[in-house]
Amino acid sequence: MTNVFDRLTGQRAVAQELTDAATAARVLATRLDAGPSTPAADFDAAELDASVLDAADIDEPDFDEPDFDDPTFDGPTPASLVVPRASMTHAWLFTGPPGSGRSVAATCFAAALQCQHPDVVGCGECRACVTVMAQTHADVRHIVPQGLSLSVDSMREIVQAAARRPGTGRWQIVVVEDADRLTEQAANALLKVVEEPPSRTVFLLCAPSVDPEDISVTLRSRCRHVPLATPTVADIERVLIDRDGLDAEAARWAASVCGGHIGRARRLATDPEAREQRDKALALARAATRDSTAYAAAEELVKSADAAAKAISAERDEAETEEMKTALGAGGTGKGTARPPRGTAGALKELEKRQKSRATRVGRDTLDRALVDLAALYRDALVVSMGAQVTAMHPDKAADIAVPMAAYASPEQLLRCVEAVLECREVLDQNVKPKFAVDAMVATIGQVMRPS
Repeated sequence: MTNVFDRLTGQRAVAQELTDAATAARVLATRLDAGPSTPAADFDAAELDASVLDAADIDEPDFDEPDFDDPTFDGPTPASLVVPRASMTHAWLFTGPPGSGRSVAATCFAAALQCQHPDVVGCGECRACVTVMAQTHADVRHIVPQGLSLSVDSMREIVQAAARRPGTGRWQIVVVEDADRLTEQAANALLKVVEEPPSRTVFLLCAPSVDPEDISVTLRSRCRHVPLATPTVADIERVLIDRDGLDAEAARWAASVCGGHIGRARRLATDPEAREQRDKALALARAATRDSTAYAAAEELVKSADAAAKAISAERDEAETEEMKTALGAGGTGKGTARPPRGTAGALKELEKRQKSRATRVGRDTLDRALVDLAALYRDALVVSMGAQVTAMHPDKAADIAVPMAAYASPEQLLRCVEAVLECREVLDQNVKPKFAVDAMVATIGQVMRPS
């Protein structure tokens, strides 16, 4: 039997914490199902597995965040069903760098909360686990930004849906991926329901960090924090070989250059275009030192990011458009075919607008990934220049680029180059046109790297 938490690569402590919380959540669900009017005598403490109460950590609670606030709890509660706040809460915040598996951890936890197996939490084989992991469970909603941000209107719709009682599972679960993309108004709308949650609703938020720029301080204070670490190279290599059946040499190379991102390692190992995109980003370090090649290389990097985004979005856009046309009655032929209803053109136009916004976001994310690679290359050169014994982010480029660059530039110059790349990422996040942002970056790098 494969547990859902087996998908969390290199996160054993997190998997155990979530397993304990999901175990205690079953006790809490039993308490909710029983209601305030059930006499204490109707509960048989012997029927509860001792491991459930052990997982609750009753003697030494280690978490003081607010628990479920349900008005039905006013009556007397059987002592055997008392679950401390350390065990389960209604709002969770999963943080970690890209590739650490924030959304995967949240989805696995949602599956464990809904799991129907009587003995194993998150069995991975029952209908609830299978549908949650496939993101088709009726009581688990995934909120993924389709554009550059999550709007207040979309969040209000989710808040209303989250107030309903679960239809088939124990809980109504809302997974907010990329919660750092919440607008201020959307964050405030979410905060209201998190502060006064329905008794059967659990919110799982995912963000890069607990920094106020990623998640509001108030919203963070209402959530139980689960930090995830970057998987090791060995862990990623094992996943690529065991799960994806990749060649050992290709898996080893991809794991060493992916920056701890399992999904990216898989793409680098299997997709030639992803490898070409990475090479173009790293080549910019050398091209930026010469005026004759700097701006051409910058333009090529932006174009390649746009092309990659269009390729990623094209297949999904076509499927969505055809699905909507079919739902609206368009595309039929023959006698008796009904004309599309009024408003069809407007609905398709709105869909095209969302798809365009999503493509813009994918393009920005692709370009940002290239800039992260570039910053890591300058970091490798800086490490070599300082003589530090640190694992390289791009070990395959050490002899060709990092070592020669360390011999050419001083540590101060290399540090300024890293700062220039990070500044470019910041202005892109402020919706500056990519071409202007990257051109400004290569201009700064060119000035910094000129011989004094």
